[in-house]
Parts: sequence; C-alpha cells; structure tokens
Amino acid sequence: MLKGLLYQAFDEELVRDRYRAHDLVYEYNRLKPSDISERERVLVALLGEVGDTFYIEPPFFCDYGSHIRLGENFYANTGCTILDEAEVVFGENVLLGPHVSIYTVGHPFDTAQRNAGWEYARPVTIGNHVWIGGNTIILPGVSIGDNTVIGAGSVVTSNIPAGVVAVGNPCRVIRRMDENAGK
Repeated sequence: MLKGLLYQAFDEELVRDRYRAHDLVYEYNRLKPSDISERERVLVALLGEVGDTFYIEPPFFCDYGSHIRLGENFYANTGCTILDEAEVVFGENVLLGPHVSIYTVGHPFDTAQRNAGWEYARPVTIGNHVWIGGNTIILPGVSIGDNTVIGAGSVVTSNIPAGVVAVGNPCRVIRRMDENAGK
C-alpha cells in the first residue's frame, strides 16, 4: 500500500490498523474541548509525527493516522478528513479551513480490479506556510508548494507550485503571491 502498488483494503492487518485508528479518532472526537492535554495525548498516539504546536478541531477523521506527519504550528479546522493510505506530510505553519478533505486512496479504472476490491494510494505533500480554504478536496499524489494559498471550495487534482494563489475545480493558479500583496 505504502509503495503505491495495488493492494486489498480488507487485508486483515490493514483492517486491524484502521480499527486502532478509528478507535482513537472516536475517543478524540468525544473529548471535552477544554481537555487539551488529553486531546494532545490521543493525537500523539494516533499520528505518525507531530510538531510541538498543533491543533485539530473536532470532528476529525482519518483512516490510519500513522501515515500523517504534521509540521510545527499546524491547525485544522472542524470536519477535516484525511484518508491516509499513503503518507500525508504537512510542512510548518499550515492552516486548513473547515471541511478540508485529503485523499491518498484511489480505485482502479478497470472494472474487474475495482470489483475485486483492489485499491492504490499516492502520497500528498503540503509545503510550509500554506493556507487551504474550507471545503477543499485534495486528490491522491498531489504536492502543494511553500507559501501557497488554495481558495475555498477547490478540487486540487494536480501539483500546485510554490508562492501562488490557486482556486477552482479543477484547481488552477490564478496569480503569484507577490502580485497584489495582502489580498
């Protein structure tokens, strides 16, 4: 799965790993908002790597958790979903708006393979100092460069370079960050 090859999602080991993650996600989403230390404890147990400063607003969902790496000063607003069948790596100072979804998993176009339960996964990488607007969907294999803003409601189907504003479905670069600074 992590090598990007076709795999069976209902493999016994993968199901066990997902149940472990889903149990931790269930626990996390039911903690009191004021119980910061317990919430951090659960996320540290769930996620593959975290910086010193991170915050994820409940509800949050992921498939494995162990394939998610958070850089320093990470923030995800409510309703974040990360299907982390492959690695999802966030740089430093990343902000996710509400209901951002990141998918690393896909299904073959071949009907027989798909019906037989085969899947594939491609990693997602998000650079440093990135802001992703609410209700954005990021598809498998995408990389987003440093110092980039993704507009709300975008569907990111391909790589986005560093230092740009990109929006739409499919998401496209509309300008460089240095143009009309501050807007």
